Amino acid sequence: MSEALYTLDDSLWFEWIELEDIDSTNNFLRNYRPIIPKEITLVTATHQTAGRGQQGNSWESETGKNLLFSLRVHPHMVDANQQFILSQAIALAICESLQLYTDDIRIKWPNDIYWKDQKICGILIENTLSGKQIETCIIGAGINVNQAVFHSDAPNPVSLIQITGVESEPSFLLAEVVKRFKHYYSKIKSNDTASITQAYTDALYRREGFYPYTDEKGLFHAQITSIEPTGHLVLTDKEGTQRRYAFKEVRFVIPTPTNQVTEL
Repeated sequence: MSEALYTLDDSLWFEWIELEDIDSTNNFLRNYRPIIPKEITLVTATHQTAGRGQQGNSWESETGKNLLFSLRVHPHMVDANQQFILSQAIALAICESLQLYTDDIRIKWPNDIYWKDQKICGILIENTLSGKQIETCIIGAGINVNQAVFHSDAPNPVSLIQITGVESEPSFLLAEVVKRFKHYYSKIKSNDTASITQAYTDALYRREGFYPYTDEKGLFHAQITSIEPTGHLVLTDKEGTQRRYAFKEVRFVIPTPTNQVTEL
């Protein structure tokens, strides 16, 4: 157990559960009922048999090679219509941690982590509400660390070992992610969110310039204008028209390593 990740001072508010095989760390936390709940609960797994991504996609991970974890927090101070700040916090924590290992790490809206045009991390966030506030937030993440070969039909996966050529210790990366998430979560608790939003915006994939996208009307080229507090993406196309999208309403057209293109 990493001392950098878990210290005696954390014992009253932080819990870490280490598992071997599990269907999904998010599923585990959804059903986990501790006698004394902690403010933050972390679950890690060596292997997930049913890891899930956005839109119901599965997440490929070779046993023991990658970093698979979920966090559960109870952000009662966050209004339901402001829940995207939690997505920004975890995306930043992972993005900044990976930037310690290599350049060109960015956040692809809303919360995928990319190296250049390839996906190194997927994040799944599941919130439950109590009135107008968030009662529970479960954040699941899969970071490709030491997996050298991918066998699924995912169009653009990449791992740290493929980028750097050397193996990395997943527990060290995890400690960095948790430390940074704690930092941003403390800012959310104190209602100091402007710096989180600015850092998220600065770290965005395709932050500058015009790129291809598709929506229900077809292909167009646009640049990112802003991300609203609700999480909506605002693009401005080459004709100067602003287009506002919720998640799943627009797709990035991205070149794959084989020089084909795919919509993600």
